[in-house]
Amino acid sequence: MQATRTSTGLPPVVSREEWEPARQALLIREKAHTRAGDALAAERRRMPMVEIATDYIFQGEHGPARFVDLFAGKRQLILQHFMFHPDWAEGCTGCSFEADHVPNLAHLHARDTHYVVVSRAPIEKLTTYRDRMGWDVNWYSSYGTSFNEDFGVTVDDQEDQGISSFLRDGDRIFHTYHVGARGAEFMLNTFCMLDITAFGRQETWEDSPEGWPQTQPYQWWRRHDRYESENG
Repeated sequence: MQATRTSTGLPPVVSREEWEPARQALLIREKAHTRAGDALAAERRRMPMVEIATDYIFQGEHGPARFVDLFAGKRQLILQHFMFHPDWAEGCTGCSFEADHVPNLAHLHARDTHYVVVSRAPIEKLTTYRDRMGWDVNWYSSYGTSFNEDFGVTVDDQEDQGISSFLRDGDRIFHTYHVGARGAEFMLNTFCMLDITAFGRQETWEDSPEGWPQTQPYQWWRRHDRYESENG
């Protein structure tokens, strides 16, 4: 049976009997992709680590906090480097998108792991913005410390984003992993969900059939309380 033609920008229509082999062929490649991801994760677990010699003092909602305090008693820490320059009125749109995806921390805590967010803006700006966005995150300010510069997320007063992982052995802290740019997309399950749809993320960099709806990447993102007001 031949595929039925549809209007431009829609996949061809076939019978269920024709669709199943196509799905199974793709599933073989998806399973290989999963196994390749497992192999990469195994390599991460074998990475060396760097001891943190500086005893950074952050500002939290309830006062000063040493780096070891950010672990909240857990052995592992995942830290979001959130772009928020001290002069900005709002946090970065993309970092806000990422913060929208922070899971219920009980699941991480069950694996002896905590999650925090760190930015360079003063704590008062961070908590005000957090409350506006409705997040329940542990947010700390690195304002007045060299933390951002030391981890390469502030360079020449310019902010960058990323995710770092740390391991604690008593009061000794070790940096075990860092990733930035698209490497941090594992946080964004919105993208994972869009990736299984026919139209995908609908961004111009994607390899999609002719006629698929697409816009420039990044430009469609909004803080979640701005979509209706900015998109009409």
